[in-house]
Formats: sequence, C-alpha cells, structure tokens
Amino acid sequence: MKHPDDTLSNPTINDIARVAEVSLATVDRVLNARPGVREVTVRKVNAAIAELGYVRDTAAANLARGRVYHFTFILPATQNEFISLLETQIELLGRGLRQDRTKLTFVRVAAFDPMALASAVDAIDPTQVNGVAIFGPETPSVRDSVAHLKAHGVTVVSLVSDLPSSERDNYVGVDNIAAGRTAAQLLGRFVGQRNGKILVLTGSMLARDHLERRLGFDEVMAEDFPHLDVLASLEGRDDPDLIQRLLPDAFAENSDIIGIYSSAAGNDGLLRFFATHDQTHRPIVVAHELTDLSRGALASGHFDAVISQDAGHLVRSAVRIMRANSDRMPINLAQERIRIDVYLKENMGP
Repeated sequence: MKHPDDTLSNPTINDIARVAEVSLATVDRVLNARPGVREVTVRKVNAAIAELGYVRDTAAANLARGRVYHFTFILPATQNEFISLLETQIELLGRGLRQDRTKLTFVRVAAFDPMALASAVDAIDPTQVNGVAIFGPETPSVRDSVAHLKAHGVTVVSLVSDLPSSERDNYVGVDNIAAGRTAAQLLGRFVGQRNGKILVLTGSMLARDHLERRLGFDEVMAEDFPHLDVLASLEGRDDPDLIQRLLPDAFAENSDIIGIYSSAAGNDGLLRFFATHDQTHRPIVVAHELTDLSRGALASGHFDAVISQDAGHLVRSAVRIMRANSDRMPINLAQERIRIDVYLKENMGP
C-alpha cells in the first residue's frame, strides 16, 4: 500500500528511468553528459526530468563519486597591485573551499603577449581541470586555445577583460565601456570650464578592457565636454618604470595638460613623476582599481577619484559560474554582476 506522503517525496533517478523507459545507467550517462547515448534517448530522459521536476543534488552526487573540482586562473605577470589582490583572493577562497572538494590555482603569463597566453591555455590538461578563468588579450590564437578547452569539456570564463568572439561561457567583470564613460564624467566635471588637454594612460591597445574604457571615455568627452582636447593614448604596458620615463616628454609637448585618465595599471610610475616634477598646477587624475597605492594617492590628493571593481567578488563569481557550468546548473546573473565602484578621498574607507 502506498504511503500518503509518497506523492510529496522528491523524484529520483529511478523515477526518471521508469518514466523515460530506459536503464539507470542511461540516466546516469545523460545526467553526467557522457557520450554513448543516442540523441532521441537524451531527449526522452530530459523530458522525464522536466515532467518529474527532478532537481539534482550535485553535492551528494559529487561526494559519492569522490569528485574534486579544479579551477585555475590565468593572470598577467605585471607589477600590478590589482593582480596581487586577485591572487590573494584566490588563495583565501581556495583555503575556504578545500572542505567543499574544490581546488583553486593560478598561473601568471607575460602581459599583453597573446602567444604566451595561448601557450599557457594549451598547457592545461583538460582531464585534470574543470574550469579556467582567463585574464588576457583576445586574438585568433587565444580563441583557438579556448575552443580546444571547450571541445574537451572544460568551462571557460573571461575575467576583467572579455573574449566575446571566443567560445568562452561567461564574462566576469565590469562593463568597461561604462567604466570609461564614468571616468569621463568625473574628470570633465572636476575640470569644469577650464580649457586644456586630457592625457590618457593605457596599458596596451591589444587589451580589450583598455580599448573599451577608451571608447567609453571618448564618447562622453565628445558629447559633454567638447572644450577639452583628449590626447592619443600613451601606452605604458602596465609598467611603472616605462610610464615614469614617458611622462616628461608628454608634458613637455603638452604644457596645458589639466587632466589625466589612468585607465590601466602602473600608477606608481605616475606618482613617481609627480614626486619629481613641479606640480604647482597639478592635473585632475581619475585612475582605476582601489589598492593600497591608489588609497594613498587619494588620501594625499594626487588622485581625485578611483574607479574600481571588487577583487573578491570577481574571484567568487568566477568560481561560482565555473562550478555551475561544470554541474550544468543555472547561474544567478544578478548575483554575478560586477558593480562599477567610485571612490573619493571621503569614502574609500580604512
């Protein structure tokens, strides 16, 4: 005799097999996306899952199989405090996830070097890694390497700088065009009605995040602040020493620079330049990423505003998305949206 509460119990794989009229082994292969099942059978199993309202307990399933997730981050090797923040967050989260059978690692590759990035992606063993988060330039060689990972069942997310023409699953980072537009509004309003030139410091024209920031910046400058002359981007390669060497000539050629948009890393070079040159008429500066260095620059008045994204949120979102993709589970896109934060001296916190 059926117990009155039986109709309230959660459906099981036995129920799926019964409704789909297939074996338990077939249901298991479909749930785990393993080959060897005809498409018509896959459709029958998925239809049974939908009919029964089956929700898989992935934690129990992974525990039963002894599965350990391995997610790795590929980061640029630069003298960049923001990259160091990402590494710290990866290490902290990794320690917390050990009990959840999740391993996090990261590797560094030469910045703005697509061949080095492609080689690093190609070096990943798809039998040992479930997901990869990539922070680097988008080129045909990188797209091919991403496609290779995807073909072997590895989930891929782009981090900070998107790879939209690749087969990556998701992008994790701020809207960089919107970030550039925000920077332009801040800089234009701080400068006011003064006429003069705006210097833009960027990392590389190969970097999509830097290009998008410049695009958004130029849009707002042209629309709302046409009296300001925005100079061509000065490529600093995220190298503080190179930036420090480039700035004297830039100021010598343009004595009326009244604003600087530092859209990439290498801000230490900009601050060193300020320390060694007369700044009686210091330009307004809007920079990116809240780090110990930029906090100090805000506090001292060398920077006027910093646009930032939360490094911890970036790492946590990347891991949640890679895990959801690995388990073929839905993603809460609202939770994973990375905000554009704006910091002034008054609100940067301790």
